[in-house]
Amino acid sequence: MNLLNLANLATRLFPLWIVLGCISAWYQPMAWTWFRPYIEVGLGVIMLGMGLTLRMVDFAAVAKDPKNVALGVAAQFIIMPATGWLIARLFQLETGLAIGLILVACSPGGTASNVICYLAKANVPLSVLLTMCSTVIAIFATPLLTHWLAGAWISVDSTALFKSMLIVVLLPLICGIAVNSLLGKMRNPERLRGVIHSFGPLLSAWVIVMIVGCIVASKKSEISQAALPLFLSVFLLHAFGFLLGYFFAWGAGCPEALRRTISIEVGMQNSGLGAALATRHFPHLPLAPVPAAISAVYHCLIGSLLAAWWRNRPCPLKFKDGPGDYA
Repeated sequence: MNLLNLANLATRLFPLWIVLGCISAWYQPMAWTWFRPYIEVGLGVIMLGMGLTLRMVDFAAVAKDPKNVALGVAAQFIIMPATGWLIARLFQLETGLAIGLILVACSPGGTASNVICYLAKANVPLSVLLTMCSTVIAIFATPLLTHWLAGAWISVDSTALFKSMLIVVLLPLICGIAVNSLLGKMRNPERLRGVIHSFGPLLSAWVIVMIVGCIVASKKSEISQAALPLFLSVFLLHAFGFLLGYFFAWGAGCPEALRRTISIEVGMQNSGLGAALATRHFPHLPLAPVPAAISAVYHCLIGSLLAAWWRNRPCPLKFKDGPGDYA
């Protein structure tokens, strides 16, 4: 097995690294807390890694499949924010938990969803498109939705959130896309892209594990005190995200492969982004970053279990040339 295959295998084991990282951070917090000043930088690295896997032609692919992309993005920014707000209200969560839960719910889809879609025999090209589109739209949607939904608990500076999204999301994405586009002018561009596409996601996975582990280590006492409402509310957020995403696509008349894809994209959030935004903009609320850390564990575990279930279930419609083309 060569290095590229090993990197791909290590990336597919991302859910395992998240769980092991959290266990290690709980029992050896000093080995993880050093990463706290670098959380935003780490998120920028994740976004750069995503950008390095994209080219301008990938954005043109959206025009070839506007209906399915629109369905997935609409499900992402309707189901999760509404579910997060409803759970926070029903459970009467403490302000920090409520803000953190809503931030996670208003974040875009996570890059790990692409791996889970592959394992679930879902539509991987469309999953990549949806992650890309929801990330770009989140630059505007996340600050606005957070300001609107979290305003019942605390005043939210949507302008400051928007500036953060520009710096830690848009700028690294643009840089990554620019570098990837320049690769096309070099010798053996496909070989270089193969290396980037194998090691880029692995680097992103490592950084996500570091961010989540750092928050678990830093907030150990807060997690212990808020155990039941914290774990239950975050679990319900993701459980309903996967479930409602699937039935949303079913109600729209989507085939099985597309139902799985939208379910996974809705249920799996960019927890690293939620954690970074909570850490920077709500430092006076110690619990605000915690739901994002627990979220990373839950959505990986639920997604992995669903993928294992779906992998052994028939998926009658197969893809042909593009994310929206079915035989």
